[in-house]
Amino acid sequence: MRTKMRLLGFRGAAVKPLNEEAAAELGAELLGEALVFGVGGLCLYLEYLRQAGQSRRREEHLEQTLSDLRQGLERLQRDLDELRAQ
Repeated sequence: MRTKMRLLGFRGAAVKPLNEEAAAELGAELLGEALVFGVGGLCLYLEYLRQAGQSRRREEHLEQTLSDLRQGLERLQRDLDELRAQ
């Protein structure tokens, strides 16, 4: 109960002890909430990793395409120079 009061912003408030049933119920509620927030945070982290991987693969693909285009342009430039020389 003290932890819950601290989370709600009550500092130094006197809290009388709970009976065993109420304490168990409150503990189960806090554990359930922690589990939900933990799973939510994990999902957000995994989604971030997935998006970062997709972004990295997209960037690599664009770099490869640009490299291929530059090589093609250089090849065409050499062919043009050879034709001009003939």
